[in-house]
Amino acid sequence: MARIAGVDLQRNKRIEIALCYIFGVGRATAQKILKETGVNPGTKVHELTEGDIKKIREALQRIRVEGDLRRDVAMNIKRLIDIGTYRGLRHKRGLPVRGQRTRTNSRTRKGKRKTVGVMRKEVKAMIDNTAKK
Repeated sequence: MARIAGVDLQRNKRIEIALCYIFGVGRATAQKILKETGVNPGTKVHELTEGDIKKIREALQRIRVEGDLRRDVAMNIKRLIDIGTYRGLRHKRGLPVRGQRTRTNSRTRKGKRKTVGVMRKEVKAMIDNTAKK
């Protein structure tokens, strides 16, 4: 198992796909890195030589990935919250930030809610009586 940028890459994946497991490296960036280093994109991770892994690590040094990138993203969000922008408020409240509707959908950000139904008269009267005492 190759360890690149603090991430253990899966042995049986092609290197082109396995590099995408690193935060900040997508398909296009992975292809660019492999072209730059001269590594065949179809090579499986367990077939890579130490030289190939070293070349890939050096190429990734020039790109902001993993911890540095996560820190930058978190700082950008914190800055938006601190200056009180609309986007910052949406982040703070845990609501969609990019203009999506919230009347329906947006369950990922809002979470699953319980529906509040109408109470029967008897139940409501019982609750009211216990609240008065």
